[in-house]
Amino acid sequence: MTSFAQYSKTIIYPETRKDNTVEEYFGTKVNDPYRWLEDDRSDETAAWVKAENKVTNAYLEQIPFRKQLKERLEKLWNYEKIGAPFIEGDFTYYFKNNGLQNQSVLYRKDTQGNETVFLDPNTFSKDGTTSLGEFAFSKDGSKMAYSISEGGSDWRKVIIMDALSRKILEDTLVDIKFSGLSWKGNEGFYYSSYEKPEGSELSAKTDQHKLYFHKLGTAQKEDKIIFGESQKRRYIGGSVTEDDRFLVITAATSTYGNELYVQDLSIPESPIVTIVSDFNSDNTVIDNEGTKLLIVTDKNAPNKRIVTVDVNNPAPENWKDLIPETTQVLEPATCSGYIFAHYMKDAVSVVKQYDYSGKFLREIQLPGLGTASGFSGKKKDKKVYYTFTNYITPGTIIALEPNSGESVVYQKSKAEFKSEEYESNQVFYTSKDGTRIPMLITHKKGLKLDGKNPTILYGYGGFNISLTPTFSIANAVWMESGGILAIPNLRGGGEYGKEWHDAGIKMQKQNVFDDFIAAAEYLIAEKYTSSDFLALRGGSNGGLLVGTVMTQRPDLAKVALPAVGVLDMLRYHTFTAGAGWAYDYGTAQDSAAMFEYLKAYSPLHNIKKGVSYPATMITTGDHDDRVVPAHSFKFAAELQSKQSGNNPVLIRIDVKAGHGSGKSVAATIQENVDIQAFTLFNMGFNSLPK
Repeated sequence: MTSFAQYSKTIIYPETRKDNTVEEYFGTKVNDPYRWLEDDRSDETAAWVKAENKVTNAYLEQIPFRKQLKERLEKLWNYEKIGAPFIEGDFTYYFKNNGLQNQSVLYRKDTQGNETVFLDPNTFSKDGTTSLGEFAFSKDGSKMAYSISEGGSDWRKVIIMDALSRKILEDTLVDIKFSGLSWKGNEGFYYSSYEKPEGSELSAKTDQHKLYFHKLGTAQKEDKIIFGESQKRRYIGGSVTEDDRFLVITAATSTYGNELYVQDLSIPESPIVTIVSDFNSDNTVIDNEGTKLLIVTDKNAPNKRIVTVDVNNPAPENWKDLIPETTQVLEPATCSGYIFAHYMKDAVSVVKQYDYSGKFLREIQLPGLGTASGFSGKKKDKKVYYTFTNYITPGTIIALEPNSGESVVYQKSKAEFKSEEYESNQVFYTSKDGTRIPMLITHKKGLKLDGKNPTILYGYGGFNISLTPTFSIANAVWMESGGILAIPNLRGGGEYGKEWHDAGIKMQKQNVFDDFIAAAEYLIAEKYTSSDFLALRGGSNGGLLVGTVMTQRPDLAKVALPAVGVLDMLRYHTFTAGAGWAYDYGTAQDSAAMFEYLKAYSPLHNIKKGVSYPATMITTGDHDDRVVPAHSFKFAAELQSKQSGNNPVLIRIDVKAGHGSGKSVAATIQENVDIQAFTLFNMGFNSLPK
């Protein structure tokens, strides 16, 4: 049997060419020797990807328990999964996966209960790499528009069909990105996109979004631009209210803060009316009653509130509180003529039901502490469905009778997981500056606190995104083998509202890294694990988190797993829609101070020669057009060239894969197998721990 130490010394990394590229920022010259890897269309980059994958695959094949791990993961994954039902026209629709299907299938039942396959994304491509994206039915359920993603790309095609006969109605719409689909009667639908960029569609900058209306029976080139031609905005969305009365438009230049507009569709050629004219708050219309709009906003309410206003006089000074702000973050939904106010209390769900006058009716009795999601639907829906889950409870779909508040289990998970054998406990630890941070630690019952438990510390910490407890088959297999899963709620996320988010952005970003480091130190101090048995894991903004912490504290963990990470903080804003992340990060062009701050933590720019960094496996997809793979390519090349000691530095590049959305079940399973096998092997295990 090949031991870790024997094999790691034999790794010969591909030779990665360096060039003389230098960029100057405020008088400071910064070398960028791997700039050529940003060209995702070049033969040289393709050859490099192939060579790196060859080294990575050879390494992973040496791990003696990799096959056993895959068999276990496939076995546990292989159970029927059914989604919550929803009604369109005379049919009830729901997604179902028989277990290991690459993509879930959309089924429907008629009024007699006859089940048929309505749309099977597994037929879109032979290898499962084409997935279903957004979809929308017309109000009477007779028409449907749906988007498909090829190879995980954010660029989509939209197909229009007659929902009754399932026949395709007209030519496919192409080159659509970051778009919802919203019908205006049966006349047509609204969608959003950018002009196709010059150069690579996977990496070239896209920063002027436009809202279009596609009228059925016309060519795409005739689609009317509704908003965004004269106003340059990076993200624009359009949706029609349930009564078909209003078009609501949101427009933003960054991932936080949006303008809000409305157009009365009942009056031909009516003007687009401004409701919010700046980018200082997040604002969303969730419903209307006649001319009264219900708006969720964090304007003058960091934890959000629901306000009402008449569409004929909609300026913020006329807003009236319907559900005022509380000390907990609000994320509401509407269904069956009620408002379901979802709150987070220390990242755990609390749901309260209100009527449209703002009267509190009841708190929904959830099955336990965890994450409740759903509660959305049409006003005429007689049942409200939601899903409840946590780290040791597979997702259970619950049907709520909205008038009485009574809940019954609609669909219990068929996962073969013995929840009663595990425990998930929330702790609070102190970060570097004294801030109290919550963390959920999940593992088998009876765990021995001897500092030798393999532990994955997973984090995100950005973009107002909250990490709430969710069951995962991959995590279940990790814990089944004696592993610990620890997930802290870092600053930069949305768990405690806008103030928590803003405490982890721009020149406060170091707070996020300090929070993650403090989480690791807590786990070590409390003997859950030790540095020799700790892995740092995160994706996207979480990939930045891992990349930064492993370069700031290379001694902290044995393994680092940055996935689809933002790793070049000086150039992230030059690719695709990356400039939209400036609210969180700032850019190297903003000021000399911002440049220096970014350069001081940018993972790519803080790798030092002669330092022994953790065993690292970087993961990305060659079709990732959100966080372009060049981030991971350049980071891997730099780390391989400077790593000291025997810890391996590998990059695993999925082909025909993107940022993660729509990834096939087969590809998802294999990725998780490789991550867990790499992690355990580098912690010294030659067989799966019991």
